[in-house]
Amino acid sequence: MRTLFQRLISTFALAGAAMLLPAAAQAQSTPYVTLERPHQTDSGDKIEVLEFFSYTCGHCAALAPLLDTWTKNQPDDVAVVHVPIAFNAGMRPLQQLYYTLEAMGRTDLHLGVFRAIHEQRTRMFDEAGITKWATETAGLDPKVFADTYNSFGVHSRMQRANQLAESYAIDSTPQVVVDGRFLTSPALANGYAQTVTQTDALVKQIRATR
Repeated sequence: MRTLFQRLISTFALAGAAMLLPAAAQAQSTPYVTLERPHQTDSGDKIEVLEFFSYTCGHCAALAPLLDTWTKNQPDDVAVVHVPIAFNAGMRPLQQLYYTLEAMGRTDLHLGVFRAIHEQRTRMFDEAGITKWATETAGLDPKVFADTYNSFGVHSRMQRANQLAESYAIDSTPQVVVDGRFLTSPALANGYAQTVTQTDALVKQIRATR
Protein backbone atom coordinates (compact mmCIF):
# COMPACT_ATOMS: atom_id res chain seq x y z
CA MET A 1 0.00 0.00 0.00
CA ARG A 2 1.36 3.40 -0.92
CA THR A 3 1.97 5.88 1.87
CA LEU A 4 0.19 9.22 2.00
CA PHE A 5 3.45 10.89 1.02
CA GLN A 6 3.77 8.72 -2.07
CA ARG A 7 0.19 9.45 -3.07
CA LEU A 8 0.76 13.18 -2.69
CA ILE A 9 3.94 13.09 -4.76
CA SER A 10 2.16 11.07 -7.43
CA THR A 11 -0.67 13.59 -7.55
CA PHE A 12 1.70 16.52 -7.96
CA ALA A 13 3.77 14.59 -10.48
CA LEU A 14 0.78 14.24 -12.75
CA ALA A 15 0.78 18.01 -13.06
CA GLY A 16 4.52 18.56 -13.16
CA ALA A 17 5.99 15.55 -14.90
CA ALA A 18 3.43 13.56 -16.82
CA MET A 19 4.14 15.71 -19.85
CA LEU A 20 7.46 17.47 -20.10
CA LEU A 21 6.64 19.69 -23.06
CA PRO A 22 4.23 22.55 -23.59
CA ALA A 23 1.72 21.85 -26.32
CA ALA A 24 3.47 24.07 -28.87
CA ALA A 25 6.69 22.08 -28.55
CA GLN A 26 5.46 18.50 -28.41
CA ALA A 27 5.90 17.84 -32.11
CA GLN A 28 9.52 18.96 -32.12
CA SER A 29 12.51 16.62 -31.95
CA THR A 30 15.28 19.23 -31.60
CA PRO A 31 17.02 20.05 -28.28
CA TYR A 32 15.20 23.39 -28.16
CA VAL A 33 12.34 25.19 -29.86
CA THR A 34 11.97 28.75 -31.03
CA LEU A 35 8.80 30.22 -29.60
CA GLU A 36 6.30 31.45 -32.15
CA ARG A 37 5.78 34.64 -30.19
CA PRO A 38 8.88 36.17 -28.54
CA HIS A 39 8.28 37.62 -25.09
CA GLN A 40 9.53 40.85 -23.58
CA THR A 41 11.91 40.00 -20.74
CA ASP A 42 12.07 41.66 -17.33
CA SER A 43 15.86 41.66 -16.91
CA GLY A 44 16.86 44.78 -18.82
CA ASP A 45 19.90 44.35 -21.04
CA LYS A 46 20.80 41.00 -19.49
CA ILE A 47 20.23 37.65 -21.16
CA GLU A 48 17.31 36.29 -19.19
CA VAL A 49 17.05 32.60 -18.35
CA LEU A 50 13.70 31.60 -16.85
CA GLU A 51 13.45 28.24 -15.11
CA PHE A 52 9.85 27.16 -14.60
CA PHE A 53 9.79 24.59 -11.82
CA SER A 54 7.85 23.01 -8.99
CA TYR A 55 9.34 21.72 -5.75
CA THR A 56 7.28 18.52 -5.98
CA CYS A 57 8.58 17.72 -9.47
CA GLY A 58 11.23 14.99 -9.47
CA HIS A 59 12.60 16.17 -12.82
CA CYS A 60 13.04 19.65 -11.36
CA ALA A 61 14.86 18.18 -8.37
CA ALA A 62 17.29 16.44 -10.72
CA LEU A 63 17.89 19.53 -12.85
CA ALA A 64 18.17 22.06 -10.02
CA PRO A 65 21.73 21.33 -8.76
CA LEU A 66 23.10 21.21 -12.30
CA LEU A 67 21.49 24.52 -13.20
CA ASP A 68 22.67 26.00 -9.91
CA THR A 69 26.29 25.11 -10.67
CA TRP A 70 25.97 26.57 -14.16
CA THR A 71 24.39 29.75 -12.81
CA LYS A 72 27.25 30.39 -10.40
CA ASN A 73 29.68 30.40 -13.31
CA GLN A 74 27.81 32.90 -15.48
CA PRO A 75 29.05 36.45 -16.10
CA ASP A 76 27.06 39.51 -15.12
CA ASP A 77 25.24 39.72 -18.45
CA VAL A 78 23.11 36.67 -17.57
CA ALA A 79 20.09 36.80 -15.24
CA VAL A 80 18.75 33.44 -14.10
CA VAL A 81 15.22 33.71 -12.72
CA HIS A 82 13.55 30.78 -10.96
CA VAL A 83 9.80 30.75 -11.52
CA PRO A 84 7.86 28.36 -9.25
CA ILE A 85 4.43 27.65 -10.66
CA ALA A 86 1.29 26.07 -9.29
CA PHE A 87 -0.90 24.01 -11.59
CA ASN A 88 -3.49 23.65 -8.83
CA ALA A 89 -4.30 25.00 -5.37
CA GLY A 90 -2.42 22.17 -3.67
CA MET A 91 0.85 23.38 -5.19
CA ARG A 92 0.50 26.98 -4.06
CA PRO A 93 2.02 26.62 -0.55
CA LEU A 94 5.39 25.53 -1.95
CA GLN A 95 5.25 28.22 -4.62
CA GLN A 96 4.69 30.62 -1.75
CA LEU A 97 7.70 29.16 0.07
CA TYR A 98 10.10 29.99 -2.76
CA TYR A 99 9.06 33.62 -2.88
CA THR A 100 9.23 33.80 0.91
CA LEU A 101 12.83 32.58 0.82
CA GLU A 102 13.57 35.06 -1.95
CA ALA A 103 12.07 37.95 0.02
CA MET A 104 14.06 36.94 3.11
CA GLY A 105 17.29 36.76 1.14
CA ARG A 106 17.57 33.02 1.78
CA THR A 107 17.53 31.48 -1.66
CA ASP A 108 20.57 29.55 -0.45
CA LEU A 109 17.92 27.18 0.97
CA HIS A 110 16.44 26.54 -2.49
CA LEU A 111 18.22 23.23 -3.12
CA GLY A 112 17.57 22.25 0.48
CA VAL A 113 13.83 22.33 -0.17
CA PHE A 114 14.25 19.81 -2.98
CA ARG A 115 16.37 17.58 -0.73
CA ALA A 116 13.85 17.80 2.09
CA ILE A 117 10.98 16.69 -0.14
CA HIS A 118 12.63 14.14 -2.43
CA GLU A 119 15.43 12.69 -0.28
CA GLN A 120 14.37 13.20 3.33
CA ARG A 121 10.66 12.67 2.58
CA THR A 122 9.67 15.67 4.66
CA ARG A 123 5.91 16.30 4.72
CA MET A 124 5.76 19.96 3.77
CA PHE A 125 2.82 20.39 1.44
CA ASP A 126 0.82 22.88 3.48
CA GLU A 127 1.61 25.99 5.51
CA ALA A 128 1.97 24.06 8.76
CA GLY A 129 4.44 21.55 7.34
CA ILE A 130 6.37 24.23 5.50
CA THR A 131 6.58 26.41 8.59
CA LYS A 132 7.82 23.48 10.66
CA TRP A 133 10.62 22.82 8.16
CA ALA A 134 11.50 26.50 7.77
CA THR A 135 11.73 27.24 11.48
CA GLU A 136 12.93 23.95 12.96
CA THR A 137 15.14 22.56 10.20
CA ALA A 138 16.23 25.67 8.32
CA GLY A 139 16.38 27.77 11.47
CA LEU A 140 14.41 30.76 10.20
CA ASP A 141 12.85 33.17 12.66
CA PRO A 142 9.21 32.05 13.14
CA LYS A 143 7.66 35.53 13.20
CA VAL A 144 9.70 36.88 10.30
CA PHE A 145 8.93 33.78 8.27
CA ALA A 146 5.19 33.90 8.99
CA ASP A 147 4.94 37.61 8.24
CA THR A 148 6.86 37.24 4.99
CA TYR A 149 5.04 34.08 3.91
CA ASN A 150 1.69 35.85 4.19
CA SER A 151 2.85 39.21 2.87
CA PHE A 152 1.37 41.14 -0.03
CA GLY A 153 4.74 41.14 -1.77
CA VAL A 154 4.98 37.36 -1.81
CA HIS A 155 1.43 36.97 -3.09
CA SER A 156 2.13 39.51 -5.82
CA ARG A 157 5.18 37.53 -6.92
CA MET A 158 3.08 34.37 -7.03
CA GLN A 159 0.52 36.08 -9.22
CA ARG A 160 3.26 37.29 -11.57
CA ALA A 161 4.70 33.75 -11.78
CA ASN A 162 1.33 32.34 -12.77
CA GLN A 163 0.93 35.05 -15.40
CA LEU A 164 4.35 34.19 -16.85
CA ALA A 165 3.51 30.50 -16.97
CA GLU A 166 0.26 31.25 -18.77
CA SER A 167 1.97 33.64 -21.17
CA TYR A 168 4.57 31.03 -22.11
CA ALA A 169 1.95 28.24 -22.23
CA ILE A 170 3.87 26.22 -19.64
CA ASP A 171 1.90 23.08 -18.84
CA SER A 172 4.65 20.99 -17.24
CA THR A 173 7.98 21.33 -15.47
CA PRO A 174 10.88 21.84 -15.73
CA GLN A 175 11.09 24.20 -18.68
CA VAL A 176 13.88 26.68 -19.39
CA VAL A 177 13.24 29.75 -21.52
CA VAL A 178 16.17 31.81 -22.79
CA ASP A 179 15.81 35.47 -23.76
CA GLY A 180 12.05 35.11 -24.12
CA ARG A 181 12.59 33.33 -27.43
CA PHE A 182 13.94 29.82 -26.98
CA LEU A 183 12.69 26.93 -24.85
CA THR A 184 14.49 23.77 -23.80
CA SER A 185 13.80 20.98 -21.30
CA PRO A 186 15.06 17.53 -20.28
CA ALA A 187 12.62 15.98 -22.76
CA LEU A 188 13.74 18.14 -25.67
CA ALA A 189 17.44 17.97 -24.84
CA ASN A 190 17.26 14.29 -23.82
CA GLY A 191 18.61 14.69 -20.31
CA TYR A 192 19.26 17.00 -17.38
CA ALA A 193 22.92 17.78 -18.12
CA GLN A 194 22.00 18.18 -21.78
CA THR A 195 19.39 20.77 -20.80
CA VAL A 196 22.05 22.85 -19.09
CA THR A 197 24.40 22.40 -22.04
CA GLN A 198 21.69 23.56 -24.44
CA THR A 199 20.87 26.52 -22.21
CA ASP A 200 24.52 27.49 -22.20
CA ALA A 201 24.71 27.20 -26.00
CA LEU A 202 21.65 29.42 -26.43
CA VAL A 203 23.06 32.05 -24.07
CA LYS A 204 26.33 32.10 -26.02
CA GLN A 205 24.43 32.31 -29.30
CA ILE A 206 22.46 35.32 -28.09
CA ARG A 207 25.55 37.00 -26.66
CA ALA A 208 27.36 36.64 -29.98
CA THR A 209 24.59 38.48 -31.83
CA ARG A 210 24.48 41.49 -29.50
